[in-house]
Amino acid sequence: MNTGTNTSVNPSTGTASGNPRPAAADTGARTEEAADVIASARERIDALDDRIIGLVHERMAISSVVQEARISSGGRRVSLSREMEVLGHFRDALGKPGTSLAMTLLELCRGRI
Repeated sequence: MNTGTNTSVNPSTGTASGNPRPAAADTGARTEEAADVIASARERIDALDDRIIGLVHERMAISSVVQEARISSGGRRVSLSREMEVLGHFRDALGKPGTSLAMTLLELCRGRI
């Protein structure tokens, strides 16, 4: 009979913990093995998300440098032809959702000076 309590084994001690942790509540999995796989993958995804956020911040800073140079030379803050190149690059690499992602990046990077 399933009581909604899972017993997991601590890999470093080899002992079981009696912490109630329904696999489905945390991960949507129906087995402990699947819950462990999902939890591990989510940790990797979280680390990737942190790296992506860092890269977005870096892109924003570089975009600010480009905008400052463009404006100080008498140009416009935004280059629409360049933005079209970025949109096309993301669309070609990621399909239609890539265009939405590129638009979000461009929006984040505009007018930060």
